[in-house]
Amino acid sequence: MSKLTSPGIREALLSELNTPSPFGGPPTAESVLSAAATRLGIAHGGRDLELALLTQWSELFRTGVLAWGQSLSSPNAPFFHLTERGREALANLTRDPANPAGYLRHLNSVAHINPIAQSYLSEALDCYVAGFFKAAAVMTGAAAERVILDLRDATVQKLAVLNRSLPTGMSDWRVKTMSDSLHKFLGGCKSKFPRALQEEFDAYWAAFIQQIRATRNEAGHPASIDPVTHDSVHASLLIFPHLVRLANSLDLWVKSDLT
Repeated sequence: MSKLTSPGIREALLSELNTPSPFGGPPTAESVLSAAATRLGIAHGGRDLELALLTQWSELFRTGVLAWGQSLSSPNAPFFHLTERGREALANLTRDPANPAGYLRHLNSVAHINPIAQSYLSEALDCYVAGFFKAAAVMTGAAAERVILDLRDATVQKLAVLNRSLPTGMSDWRVKTMSDSLHKFLGGCKSKFPRALQEEFDAYWAAFIQQIRATRNEAGHPASIDPVTHDSVHASLLIFPHLVRLANSLDLWVKSDLT
């Protein structure tokens, strides 16, 4: 059996949904499934592969990317339509969280993320596409915290080499206390950053505090029945690659230029 993953099958289906029908008419379930099977190389590939494809097709309906019917005169299968969430997913298919395979490819093309953070991020994406937005928010927040912890560790090691004392709070076990201390320290160094890094620092560190961590905290410490929405988690995941790229740039600066 071909070793196909669920994200890979999902990506193939989304790609076909983003491809105009060669016949000009509205697509049907059969036409999309057939084209996706060809794209994946599993046409007539056996019952297990066909069922895997059908499972991911059903998931697109269950999680609100697709809905049955093309119009009031054709309200049922085999016709279907993209929902608002589906249109959002296809708007930037190569890197949208609704397409985990493409999202991770994009992230790994612009930044380096360690295996611990990536494991949490992968689970966040699994939760997101399954519609478990509170869980996705918590996992995205955990991945972001690991990224910040790695940057803190690199800073602590460099300060030790320079025989400089640690700023208050930088070694604290509480993530907020630690990250606030790290932000204050790096902010004090900002005038020495290259201009591009200064701009990244101003833009994306705040995104970690105001978007990713705030959404994670709303999920972990709820004050209402529905504290976390699809939109807030979607925004956190879109911001995440920028945070990792910023952390990579700061890590390089700390190791090479901090004096």
